[in-house]
Amino acid sequence: MPTQTSLVFAVNGERFELFKVDPSTTLLEFLRSQTTFKSVKLGCGEGGCGACVVLISKYDPILDRIEDFTASSCLTLLCSIHGCSITTSEGIGNSKDGLHPIHKRVAGFHASQCGFCTPGMCVSLFGTLVNAEKTNRLDTPPGFSKVTVTEAEKAIAGNLCRCTGYRPIADACKSFAGDVDMEDLGFNSFWRKGENKDLKLSRLPQYEQNHKNVIFPMFLKEIKPDVLFLASDKRSWHSPSSIMELQRLFESNQVNGNRIKLIVSNTAMGYYKDNYDYDRYIDLRGVPELSKIRKDQTGIEIGAAMTISKAIEVLKEEISGEFLSDFVRILVKIADHMEKVASSFIRNTASIGGNLVIAQKNNFPSDIATIFLAVDSMVQIMSGTKLEWIALEEFLERPPLSLESVLLSIKIPSLGLNKNNSSDQKSKFLFETYRASPRPLGNALPYLNAAFLVKVSQCKDSGGTMIDSCRLSFGAYGTKHAIREKNVEQLLEGKLLSFSILHDAVNLLIATIVPESGTTKAGYRSSLAAGFLFKFFNPMIDSPAKITNGYGYTNPNQAHHDEIPTLLSSGNQVLEAGNEYHPVGEPIMKSGATLQASGEAVFTDDIPSPNNCLYGAYIYSAKPLARVRSIELRPDLLLDGVRGVISSKDIPIGGENIGSKTIFGIEPLFAEEIARCVGDRLAFVIADTQKLADVAANSAVVDYDTEDLDQPILSVEDAVEKSSFFEVPPFLYPKHVGDLSKGMAEADHKIISKEMKLGSQYYFYMETQTALAVPDEDNCIIIYSSSQCPEYSHATIARCLGIPENNIRMITRRVGGGFGGKAIKSIPVAASCALAAHKLRRPVRMYLNRKADMIIAGGRHPMKITYSVGFRNDGKITALELQILVNAGIYVDISAIMPHNIVGAIKKYDWGALSFDIKVCRTNHPSRSAMRGPGEVQGSYIAEAIIENVAAMLSLDVDSVRSINLHTHESLKLFHEYCFGEPHEYTLPSIWSKIAAPANYDQRTKMVKEFNKINTWRKRGISRVPVVFQLSLRPTPGKVSIFSDGSVVAEVGGIEIGQGLWTKVKQMTAFALSAIQCDGTEGLVDKVRVVQSDTVSMVQGGFTAGSTTSESSCEAVRLCCNILVERLKPLKERLQKEMGSIKWETLILQAYMQAVNLSASTLYVPGMDSMMYLNYGAAVSEVEIDLLTGETRFLQTDIIYDCGQSLNPAVDLGQIEGAFVQGLGFFMLEEYETNADGLVLADGTWNYKIPTIDTIPKQFNVQILNSGHHQKRVLSSKASGEPPLLLAASVHCATRAAIKEARKQVLSWSNFVGPDSTFDLEVPATMPVVKEHIGLDIVQRYLKWKVGNK
Repeated sequence: MPTQTSLVFAVNGERFELFKVDPSTTLLEFLRSQTTFKSVKLGCGEGGCGACVVLISKYDPILDRIEDFTASSCLTLLCSIHGCSITTSEGIGNSKDGLHPIHKRVAGFHASQCGFCTPGMCVSLFGTLVNAEKTNRLDTPPGFSKVTVTEAEKAIAGNLCRCTGYRPIADACKSFAGDVDMEDLGFNSFWRKGENKDLKLSRLPQYEQNHKNVIFPMFLKEIKPDVLFLASDKRSWHSPSSIMELQRLFESNQVNGNRIKLIVSNTAMGYYKDNYDYDRYIDLRGVPELSKIRKDQTGIEIGAAMTISKAIEVLKEEISGEFLSDFVRILVKIADHMEKVASSFIRNTASIGGNLVIAQKNNFPSDIATIFLAVDSMVQIMSGTKLEWIALEEFLERPPLSLESVLLSIKIPSLGLNKNNSSDQKSKFLFETYRASPRPLGNALPYLNAAFLVKVSQCKDSGGTMIDSCRLSFGAYGTKHAIREKNVEQLLEGKLLSFSILHDAVNLLIATIVPESGTTKAGYRSSLAAGFLFKFFNPMIDSPAKITNGYGYTNPNQAHHDEIPTLLSSGNQVLEAGNEYHPVGEPIMKSGATLQASGEAVFTDDIPSPNNCLYGAYIYSAKPLARVRSIELRPDLLLDGVRGVISSKDIPIGGENIGSKTIFGIEPLFAEEIARCVGDRLAFVIADTQKLADVAANSAVVDYDTEDLDQPILSVEDAVEKSSFFEVPPFLYPKHVGDLSKGMAEADHKIISKEMKLGSQYYFYMETQTALAVPDEDNCIIIYSSSQCPEYSHATIARCLGIPENNIRMITRRVGGGFGGKAIKSIPVAASCALAAHKLRRPVRMYLNRKADMIIAGGRHPMKITYSVGFRNDGKITALELQILVNAGIYVDISAIMPHNIVGAIKKYDWGALSFDIKVCRTNHPSRSAMRGPGEVQGSYIAEAIIENVAAMLSLDVDSVRSINLHTHESLKLFHEYCFGEPHEYTLPSIWSKIAAPANYDQRTKMVKEFNKINTWRKRGISRVPVVFQLSLRPTPGKVSIFSDGSVVAEVGGIEIGQGLWTKVKQMTAFALSAIQCDGTEGLVDKVRVVQSDTVSMVQGGFTAGSTTSESSCEAVRLCCNILVERLKPLKERLQKEMGSIKWETLILQAYMQAVNLSASTLYVPGMDSMMYLNYGAAVSEVEIDLLTGETRFLQTDIIYDCGQSLNPAVDLGQIEGAFVQGLGFFMLEEYETNADGLVLADGTWNYKIPTIDTIPKQFNVQILNSGHHQKRVLSSKASGEPPLLLAASVHCATRAAIKEARKQVLSWSNFVGPDSTFDLEVPATMPVVKEHIGLDIVQRYLKWKVGNK
């Protein structure tokens, strides 16, 4: 038994030495629970979001250098950082020791909204800068890094953000790049448009290349990082430093039968959630044989423990000299493909061998297995003391490696390819790799991957291409592992390539590549295989002479094309700062943005745990409708620190089983006897740690019984059959417009009873649901909650506990993303913690894990729509009739507002007459709740889908049909009778014509047509879409107090959820107080602090939703300030007479001495004439689709949006871009599917794909229209939080246009000329959906046409 050692490492320069560690502890758990550094956030626990990224620095004594790399702390085991230095965002810089230029630039480019993801973004960028400075590139001008623009942008390719839309984050990153064009950097708070480059550079927070933010602590250089043996009560960690030592560990294990876990980086935990208890953890990184690199004439051998990033580096090292051998080219292609595996902070720690082992053992859909298989790779295996080399192909087909077996290394053989090319060589090797996945840059598993290595030569007689030999490998499509398609290889070998041969090969491939049953999108995956094979071989038929080295076919009609660069987003922002109400209207930086960047901003889960704190996790139903007979926990966990289970039985006498309430009804906190949906809360496990609570909840055994129960209602059709509906109060049900039968009679054409369906969308706030409840004296309780509606939580908890409301205090400082999901859905979380704390008289907190959050959340309302529409020959619609079935789930939540919101958004067009029947269906699904633009998103899209179908039926240009159906002010009055506004306030017609100019709409429409004529395998589409959005203000409280030194504190009912509410309130407070007109009020904005929401201090707080809370909060503080100014005026006038001019501080000090009341509170209640208004905008989007894969690239989006007179254009710009990109996720990317029982299948970052920096419009232009005075608005301003989301439908409509062109082309191959039948493009229009509409058999049809024409 080795000698016990201690674990030594540093965090931000601070030394830590631990003698007892549970080896399963992650670095993230340690940082968040045992240190003061809270910038590392738990976003997913899977390595899929980047919120927990840290920089790890490691000393290499042999090379005497420090290696720096970013890593996911949620997957990195604490014991694996022995001898390392960890840097978090606070360690890069902070408000006390000085902020880093990264923090300042992120804040100055307005690149942080809720701020939860920001520290991780900053560390990802920092890691890239640190490593760029180590390169031997030429020095860049002062203020810039050696990093390139592309590298700077790719630095955050694996980091998720749900708020900003990424464009400003990309700009902050690019501002460090030596090759950046300063003109390309977007709107920021450092310079104004038109200033020259030198002036701009001087105003950027200065970056120095030798920035010594990471100083490697000297004491760590003495540590031998690979020598660590730790034993805790039950488990031990071993770091063998030789093969012999490893073998001895295996031998001892055979004797005592321990469960062992072999570790390199633990990244597989992100996918497989391996919750077993292991006795021994064996770290393989110290075994030299597993980290070696060996290169010789026979090939290159890579140790299995080498990280993917290091392997990429090693493979690319071979690029030198003018002439590259075929072998080096192959290695570079392999490296390029590997850069699309996972994200950089995973590749930096994940090992090549680990990837292959999980591919073999767990059937992981590995890219590396597929590309290595194509080049005939070998692997070396150690079993006990026996070493053997076998082909990778054989390794993948063998049973999983036994516990005592280790993969030692991988060898890529040179295949005799390492001779330089010379012109007299008769044959050439061509190598290409492919992957189709939802994100171009990786951080997403592929639907299918492939790699082809083919030896070709030129036929002497015909000059065509002979296939001498080939290796075709495919993976990730629903087989156990990557395989070679040997039947297709045999068919092709020795043949002269022709369309006929390729057609046979494709048909044979389709018959062979058959995903196993249960594989999703099976037909699509098979069609990708055909597409990739075609893409590889097709150019060799048309232009055999151009075959040089497998690169660079340039004919645009060929499927093999130069890829569009996956990155380099840019944009143009046009906004007018108002100066009438200074500092309101100024684009000042978001309040607290630098604190968010450095990670010092405190979120609910960052509040230190009080003494004796316990942690909770939900046991939830796995059945849609079942009686719960019993719940059993694992007995061993009860001994380990599980304190018990709270359920409805624990609600105190006088309390109620209530989890949330709205004006429409209540939802129980826990199911009492019958669980009514998957995800229904059954009980709340309480344990000593969050990890233990989660393990206990996940392993709980629930005994269900469905005897004598009805069948669950799992569709809206079932709900109709069983008349299962929620009641909609009459005051909320919208009115019909016009005479439907008259409108239908006037129509020249009709579409009757057309159906469409819309699915759900998950909030994906970066911070999941969380709360902390602390019992206080006299039966009182304080709850800290991440909530958009603390007032509702407050009242619910009082009812649940059966205590007066004045015993409850709810505090919310900031919310890490809400989008409606932290409103009603946050209440049960706070109530559960409060109930447990009340019963146990101990603090209780919970941070819901991402999977549970996704299952319970409910999300956006799915619906089924049936419509009939009448229209004239010119496209003018005369009547529309709708039947809509909304799936509201099991409890009413806010679903009764859906008819009002859906119809409000449908009214964006003049339908002549509008009639509808909307039913809110009660089903056994988790209850749906408000999500950014609830009902409006669906209503607006329904309107666009109808317009698209009308245009298709008439064979008219869809843009002309949109234009002819836009409202006049007269028809607007008819459809929006309470909020149509003055004629000059109806800005949509001018926006509609205005957007055509900057977007160059007419010219680009022609260019799209030209592009589509000359490109066979790519098609473009362009679309222009309007938005009309009805908004309403609610009563909102405010309070302003002035301290004796003249500093000011403001408090409002609205919650800061990233939308810049605090910033606007600060500006409004400074503006309204400056009405006192004394010296020093110009800088008043810096003296104002907005404080957290506290339901005891501020009653009637309402809820933060519906986009208008910022403006109503601003109006509330303005009214407070007006009261204060009135109180101060007499004193100010008196002092002015005595002293002449008077300073703000002097005035306030005198007011204190003379007992003037310097605190004022008010409740702003909007009048009937100012409560509701309409807002307008329009967007033009252009996309390009790949006909072989169905991938859609978002080329350009232009938006014009009416903000009235913006309270802060920088904040509103962020809201517009962020909302649009969230909408783009709904329309194009995010599949929130369930199984037959209603269980969510997308339950993490692996299978739910929100937009990333590589899936936003490449060119993203936004103009904020300053539309002048609106008397009844708050300082003429208009809201920006939700309406722009609806404009993302423009991308969906543009995709539809591109598909239409593709379908037209496919029909022409069948010699069919004429209009294509209309089709409905589903939402979201993911890659498989797009490909299905083009035709899964497109390659076969093309080849059949080619063969026929020959």
